[in-house]
Amino acid sequence: MAVLRLALAQVNSTVGDLAGNSASVLDGTRAAAAAGADLVAFPELMITGYPPEDLVLRESFRSASRAALDRLAGDLAAAGLGDTAVIVGYVDTDIGPRNAAAFLLGGTVVARYFKHHLPNYGVFDEQRYFVPGANFVVVRYRGADIALTVCEDVWQDGGPFAVAGAAGAGLVVNINGSPYERNKDDLRLPLLQRRAAEAGAPVLYVNMVGAQDELVFDGDSMVVAADGTVLMRAPQYVPGMFYVDVTVADAPAAPPDVAGAAMTLERIDTAVPPSPHHADMAPVVLADRLTDEAEVWGALVVGLRDYVVKNGFRSVVLGVSGGIDSAVVAAIAGDAIGAANVHGVSMPSAYSSEHSRSDASDLAQRIGAHYRVVPIAPMVDAFVSSLALTGLAEENVQARVRGTTLMAISNAEGHLVLATGNKSELAVGYSTIYGDAVGGFAPLKDVPKTLVWALARYRNALAEGRGEVAPIPPNSITKPPSAELRPGQLDTDSLPDYAVLDAIIERYVDGDAGVEQIVADGFDRDLVGRIAQLVDHAEWKRRQYPIGPKISFKSFGRDRRLPVTNRWSEAGRDS
Repeated sequence: MAVLRLALAQVNSTVGDLAGNSASVLDGTRAAAAAGADLVAFPELMITGYPPEDLVLRESFRSASRAALDRLAGDLAAAGLGDTAVIVGYVDTDIGPRNAAAFLLGGTVVARYFKHHLPNYGVFDEQRYFVPGANFVVVRYRGADIALTVCEDVWQDGGPFAVAGAAGAGLVVNINGSPYERNKDDLRLPLLQRRAAEAGAPVLYVNMVGAQDELVFDGDSMVVAADGTVLMRAPQYVPGMFYVDVTVADAPAAPPDVAGAAMTLERIDTAVPPSPHHADMAPVVLADRLTDEAEVWGALVVGLRDYVVKNGFRSVVLGVSGGIDSAVVAAIAGDAIGAANVHGVSMPSAYSSEHSRSDASDLAQRIGAHYRVVPIAPMVDAFVSSLALTGLAEENVQARVRGTTLMAISNAEGHLVLATGNKSELAVGYSTIYGDAVGGFAPLKDVPKTLVWALARYRNALAEGRGEVAPIPPNSITKPPSAELRPGQLDTDSLPDYAVLDAIIERYVDGDAGVEQIVADGFDRDLVGRIAQLVDHAEWKRRQYPIGPKISFKSFGRDRRLPVTNRWSEAGRDS
């Protein structure tokens, strides 16, 4: 039996930074080689960054990706790393865009594998961008036959993993750009265990960390034995190189005949003999799973941090109202980029309560953020008196003056403006366009209100467990939510209790259930109809809202798009 020391490069790439991403591969391989690794696997589309979306439609981009791959192979050899096998994702361009994996060794591209399963779903519609694969590659290296696969190939029953088993592969490598969704880590392991059993061989699954626009990547890389045993599992959100020694079946002297398979089988022999005895290495990582709140908090922090850093910002600014949403966003920002780079602005109006002002100040002191007060009453009065506004129009002026104030500070000082709305509010249109909807990034865009409270309690408990000051004022958690746009206003004046609202939204938005289906679950018919109508009529607002990190199966903007001009009504149709 051959023994391979495998290195899983759980790393962060940046879309379009081919030189920087290639340098990360070089650096990672240098570390893996120093640790005695025989093979190091990097994530899907590592060289181009993931997902590159319409960039892959440009021939110049595809050619640059292919050239970067060839250059990387040479650079690895020139750095004395040619004896370490490297598997890396890139965009190929033989007959059109290909989502591909390459096996690099000895200064050359030994093998190229093209992804077979191109899904059509909200995260990244690969059917639009890529040509499906037509090959199946087995590389003989250090006494083992290694099969290459990419990401959603692992979804296919009877697909590449079954062919790997029929071909006698001793190891299947699956490189990934698998975005985070709540509880997705619970689905990966059973899926990989099924594929390992199907292949009759260990499976190496490597996933990236970091974020790209709305998508967050949580890592969770692992190696699973043919019998389902987890041999190594990396922590979520933590970049690094993770190692494990895996015993794999010796390459068969007479490879099995897989004629009739649904894909062309290509066998490549590197003629590299089995490894000698491996030196001792650090203990293998078997990371514990995170709680739901810790997992979500990590996704929001990583999503905001990478958006700020990768887009060249150094600081953020947001309105702090004393409420739960702005408090949680400020705490996320503090964890993401440091409290010294967070600028909170209190913008009291004539209707702002004293506790809102004091809670906003308390928040800034707790997390150590910059804090200033900009009273907006004079500005609001100028608009209202000049236009003779009353009612809702007057309320919205307050929100829009606040939005203008934040954008003006951003223009003057260079901060990224953070919108603080949550998924529940976006769903029913409970936001003011050009007001609280302004900004460059919205950390809570995919976070329901009830989860916002849970996250606040989680973060405070985490701080207290560390002996630190809880970042979120207790009063911001316990007081009834209010936009404070008129005297005595509460969210519950126009919305049901958030626990009920979120349960309906989860079914209607995330689950695509109709009104009758939701009513059958025990909800009031009139209430469900009203909420469905609010959701449908707010689509135009959501189209103009900033992007934010995706944490659910169906986020607004990235996964769910209804026509803005639309006469279909769930609430009004005949049952």
